[in-house]
Amino acid sequence: MARRLFDMIDIVEVLQHWYSGRSKTDVATSLGIDRGTIRKYVTPAETAGMTPGGEPVSRAEWAVLAAGWFPELVDAKARSLTFGEINEHRDRIVTMLVTNRPATVWQRLRDEHGLMVGLTSFRRYVWLEFPHEITADDATVLRPDVEPGSEGQIDYGYLGMWPDPATGRNRKLNAFVMVLAMSRHMFVRPVVSMDQAGWIDAHVAAFNFFGGAPARWVPDNLKTGTIKPDLYDPKLNRGYSELAAHHDCLIDPARAAKPKDKPRVERPMSYIRESFYRGREWQTLGEMQTAAVLWCADVAGVRSHRSLGGAQPIVVFNAVEQPALTPLPRMVFQAAVWSRPKVGTDCHINVASVLYSVPWKHIGMRVEARLTDRLMEVFIGPDLIKTHARLARGRQTDWADYPPEKAAFFMRTPVWCRKRAGELGADVAELINDLMTVNALHRLRACQGVIGLADKYDTIRLNAACRRAIDVGDPTYRTVKGILIAGTETDTTTSPAAAPVVPAHLHGPQRLFVIDDNDVDHDGEQHDADGGVDGDVIDLPITVDIEVAS
Repeated sequence: MARRLFDMIDIVEVLQHWYSGRSKTDVATSLGIDRGTIRKYVTPAETAGMTPGGEPVSRAEWAVLAAGWFPELVDAKARSLTFGEINEHRDRIVTMLVTNRPATVWQRLRDEHGLMVGLTSFRRYVWLEFPHEITADDATVLRPDVEPGSEGQIDYGYLGMWPDPATGRNRKLNAFVMVLAMSRHMFVRPVVSMDQAGWIDAHVAAFNFFGGAPARWVPDNLKTGTIKPDLYDPKLNRGYSELAAHHDCLIDPARAAKPKDKPRVERPMSYIRESFYRGREWQTLGEMQTAAVLWCADVAGVRSHRSLGGAQPIVVFNAVEQPALTPLPRMVFQAAVWSRPKVGTDCHINVASVLYSVPWKHIGMRVEARLTDRLMEVFIGPDLIKTHARLARGRQTDWADYPPEKAAFFMRTPVWCRKRAGELGADVAELINDLMTVNALHRLRACQGVIGLADKYDTIRLNAACRRAIDVGDPTYRTVKGILIAGTETDTTTSPAAAPVVPAHLHGPQRLFVIDDNDVDHDGEQHDADGGVDGDVIDLPITVDIEVAS
């Protein structure tokens, strides 16, 4: 019969059975203990004159008697086979515990001083000899049983460096792992990028593998899932929140730097590296991901799991947990990538290397951009402030996002000017076409100015003024404006009103070089306004007032 290690509780139980009147053989059969062992622990009671069926003895009294008969069961030092071996290093242990934890002390004693004792025995020695070294972190809280389908623990684990045949360089390979806490059935997906899109895609693939989703997700505090870790109110990534809402599930991130919050996904990481990845070669990432799915079902799923009493995870999953998972929605989840760009002074944000315009009032602010296959949406809090069709590259600008006074020139293109002139009337359209016949961009502001006069004058007067400017051979903005100011658009007896003039006071040299003004008199002859000939030099006083067209 296999040897059984006894403690005080076992001996009390043996003594109670014997004292109740049962034979040693019956006690041995009932408790599954060798009869010689029963005799060993009953003999002190018989020597003390105790016989079955005597005066009642309580369980506490039996414990006191057994402690006196078998002191080695009370003193852990006395019954420990390794206590003396560890105690030979007591001085080193005292010194090392000042700066290191018990596990590190044990490792160094094993590697550097040949201590051949297990970590559990070493911890027991430290707890007995140095109780002041025990801290709250040394306590392991047994997790309560998890209901089927209620929890999935999620994390990334490092697999190793993968020599990618396609690129010829080594790439860092990680594994997305989701473990269902009740059945321990797992999903593994190797990845080379841990961005938000990959995080969401891996979740969707895991739910398809399980045929449902656990009601509560316990991920690590990665930026792809949790923007700001917090014990009571973690700020979740909006794309991740959308995925949870789509499946009607709860995200409950683990506490930062607390791996024991999700031990059922932390513990199998070394097993995944050893059993699935090491010693194998793959040509592509897709091939590796396909192999991982098969490994989860055919290898990890059928292993004997100690926490399940030796049962296979896939058997427990199929029998108990799969029916309890949240069913997959009928509509396929449309993944969106969220980012937090800043609105530049040019009223644009950068989303996936494409520039999109945002209303100018938000310059300098951080906004949240939601990018899908078809749309790019911009939010401030819950409010949608802008929507664009998604572009593959380049820039998408809505001129209405700029201040009106600054965007007018760019919005009112030559095409817009011709279209608007046609709406205002035939004479306006004719004058605009004349202006744009040669060097349209150079005369664009003049065209915009003529059209802008429609904001102050009615279209009948504006058309009449344009007609008169055309007839006299001077179809310019200043001429049209001067006609409207003077109110002579219907006067056929006088020449068009001249553009307003302002006096200019020149202080400086006594000689003025005559510039070509190209003034036109009633006879059609060209001459200078001052009566001189182009290129003449005229003597002037130090200060002279002349009229210059504004």
